[in-house]
Amino acid sequence: MRTKPKTTLVIATVMVVCAVFGIVITAWLVSRDSQPAAKDRRPRGRALAGTSGWPVFRGSRQLLGRASGFLGDSLKFVWKFKTGDEVNSSAAIAAGRVFIGSNDGSIYAIDLETGHKIWSYETGDMVEATPCVIDNQVFVGSSDGNMYALDSKTGRLNWKYETDGQILGAANRTIREDDNRTLLVFGSYDGKVYCVDGTTGQPVWEYETGNYVNGTPAIDDGKVVAGGCDAQIHVINLKDGKMIKQIDSGAYIAASGAILGGQVYIGNYDGVFLRADIESGQIVWKYTQEDSPFFSSPAIGDNIVVFGGRDSRVHCVGRNDGKLRWTFGALAEVDSSPVICGDKVVVGSEDGRIYIIRLSDGTKVWSYEIGRPVSSSAAIADGMVIIGCDDGYVYAFSADE
Repeated sequence: MRTKPKTTLVIATVMVVCAVFGIVITAWLVSRDSQPAAKDRRPRGRALAGTSGWPVFRGSRQLLGRASGFLGDSLKFVWKFKTGDEVNSSAAIAAGRVFIGSNDGSIYAIDLETGHKIWSYETGDMVEATPCVIDNQVFVGSSDGNMYALDSKTGRLNWKYETDGQILGAANRTIREDDNRTLLVFGSYDGKVYCVDGTTGQPVWEYETGNYVNGTPAIDDGKVVAGGCDAQIHVINLKDGKMIKQIDSGAYIAASGAILGGQVYIGNYDGVFLRADIESGQIVWKYTQEDSPFFSSPAIGDNIVVFGGRDSRVHCVGRNDGKLRWTFGALAEVDSSPVICGDKVVVGSEDGRIYIIRLSDGTKVWSYEIGRPVSSSAAIADGMVIIGCDDGYVYAFSADE
């Protein structure tokens, strides 16, 4: 007996639904079984998505050298941008743009995603300083002795402030609490630390040291802390530029210091890295490596401090006691300043490589060989790692695992 057409249609429909349901269930089971156990699941992909930018050298006004989020066990090369000379400057990242200087005398704005040039501005000499971004302005010093304030969107000059020496360190930024005034603080080879109004470029105060100021001043708790080539750690009142105290490090300081919890961490040319209490002016501990002048600025972790040395090593010491935790051996000097991101450290070396090092024990996780010295320090934000090289290129890597 033949089945009626209507009954046949119902049966066929049921069979199709069952088949589709079976396929979906099977796919779900396969997917479930292929996933790692819950305890093995770790952050993947662009774990830095919450990072809004890297607007100043070392990422913050305290110069802590910390980036938010996590890195995988490798970086993926994305693009490189050619300048006309060595890139000793480190990058600032803000609003989807990379800002960096070059020894060709220019400041560049580069699209973070594509690596295409947005604009460039030519100064009168090499630009080794790291740019500083405040709102819609980019501030960067030049070896011609000027601090330049440029429109971040167009590269148009808003103002410039002239000193009597090279400006090789980055400017730092803050807002003064009593009048909500944006302040820009930087050092010069004329031996002075300057504070100028970020909007107008008008001087607020000058502080005179006994020699060159090569690094970037750190700012915290109403104080400016700057190392000088006069061997002193200068503690300056942010409001009026008056000296609060000087702490003798024993040898000239080329690096920048970091401030955390009222303590300053900084290295000098005689191979001494130290922690000093800002309030008392006392040195809390010293870590000494006589064969290793320290030009690298530190990255401050929860319980450790990481910095590079001219003994071709990256050093990690305890924050509380200054005792050695580990060293990592590169193949040449490490003037590049490390950046801590999650459980990893990113740093360049004069051996022409960029390294990822495990924070817990200093073992190498990954490296990328460029072939020319890397004294620039990494900037990490928005899922990207940006660093310059002596080959004249700016390199961009994705933090995707």
